[in-house]
Amino acid sequence: MSADPSTAAPQLSLAGFEPAQPSDRLFFAVMPDAATAQRIAALAQRLRGELGLRGQPRPTAHFHITLHHLGDYVGLPADVLAQARAAAAGVAQAGFDVIFDHVASFNAKRKLPLVLRGQEPALAELVQLQQALGQRMATCGLGRRVEKLFVPHLTLLYDDRSIAPQVIEPLRWRVDELLLVHSLLGRTEHRVLGRWPLP
Repeated sequence: MSADPSTAAPQLSLAGFEPAQPSDRLFFAVMPDAATAQRIAALAQRLRGELGLRGQPRPTAHFHITLHHLGDYVGLPADVLAQARAAAAGVAQAGFDVIFDHVASFNAKRKLPLVLRGQEPALAELVQLQQALGQRMATCGLGRRVEKLFVPHLTLLYDDRSIAPQVIEPLRWRVDELLLVHSLLGRTEHRVLGRWPLP
């Protein structure tokens, strides 16, 4: 019987006693529904062709908006998981709509992410959710992992070219749940470890 990945103990590297490379990432996120994710995938493919980009669009099932990054680990720390679940369970916010109406590149040290962006009024409730979750995280012992600067965006692909902001036909969807996501680094795999409905 395989071990529960949510309780796996961190592993240490023995060769030279150097620390092992992180293999697991945890973050809070919201995701578009399946139909919207398909529309986003089609947009990414179209923009890739129109703008002459070489980067491949992100997997459709991976499209998400990160609210808080909880860290990279070797194995999943049980204490962080417990604190994260307690924080999410205490968030009381109704579901809401988000609207993204333009794309642009983010500055980055290596590959430049091409992302969906939106106007502040259309994302106010998303920002409110991110802040409310941050307050709960601080209460539950995750204060140092709270993202202080939140710029709402959804990554479409990574490329070497920088793209100036461009208006797109607005993409709108309903956010009705908060997710705790486990990303297996280097394996292009996301696992949802928890879902909390936004009534």
